[in-house]
Amino acid sequence: MFERRTPRIFTDGTTPAAKLLVFGALAILLMVVDGRFQVAGPLRQAVGTAVYPLQWLMAQPVQAWHALAGYTQDLRQAQEQAQQAQREAMALAERVNHVEYLERENESLRGLLELRARVSTKALSAEVAYAAPDPYTNRLVIDKGQLAGVRPGAPVLDSFGVLGQVTQVFPFSSEVRVVTDRDQSVPVMSLRTGLRMVASGVRAASSGGRMELRFVPAGSDVQEGDVLVTSGIDGYYPPGVPVGTVDFVETHSDAPFIRIFAQALAQVQSARYVMVLEPVGLYGEHGPEPPQLPPEPLAPATAGPGQAGSARAAGR
Repeated sequence: MFERRTPRIFTDGTTPAAKLLVFGALAILLMVVDGRFQVAGPLRQAVGTAVYPLQWLMAQPVQAWHALAGYTQDLRQAQEQAQQAQREAMALAERVNHVEYLERENESLRGLLELRARVSTKALSAEVAYAAPDPYTNRLVIDKGQLAGVRPGAPVLDSFGVLGQVTQVFPFSSEVRVVTDRDQSVPVMSLRTGLRMVASGVRAASSGGRMELRFVPAGSDVQEGDVLVTSGIDGYYPPGVPVGTVDFVETHSDAPFIRIFAQALAQVQSARYVMVLEPVGLYGEHGPEPPQLPPEPLAPATAGPGQAGSARAAGR
């Protein structure tokens, strides 16, 4: 009896090598045909259209990551540029402030020189060290004292006019009472009419540079805008130094005096360089020495008895 068996090629199928050879030849054939006749173009477009939503969805996380990284980098660069610009702006502002400070300082010094040329009394320059730490007074401390020749009662001027008066003198510094201090008074004169008045400080450091002209009789010719200068009758201030300008005048028919306020011309809140004058017109402690009287003539040494008796009688 014969045994019938199926050939091995049909039971095991084709070998992998044969499959690779067949599919490789088919692929090469399809590539050649597609390259020559573009037969796979519609199929490629259909597959690309169908797969595009999946491709877009898969690309979104990557694009979002790149966008976030770019935004973070741009934000960091913008912050660094802003900080650099701020540093440059601060440096420029500091330079501008320094230049403005030097310009103001030069103007103040030029004003002092011009004012010094108009004042004939002896003067020395000084610098304001600090303001006295007393909220109820308006006083400054300058860096010149007794060793530099500063004397009590000496007038103190800045580049605009009268700033105050020396009240205390120490070896290396002096205290200056500003014209707006409530305890300070300056004899002034109206430059327009020649009317003599007394300008007194209104309050302490909160006066804002204002002074009051007290006890001016009603009917006196005083107007807003009048320039006030020192009258020179007090023995301290030289005449003709600017003090302030009248900015308020109020009269009442039933009042014996006029209410008058003036604005100080000196920089009472920001003075830096000042000029200390020698007090004028006083003797003794605050001014030049008084004139010496000529000595009396001596009696002759060879006087006779009669002359001696006459001399004793004259002495009696």
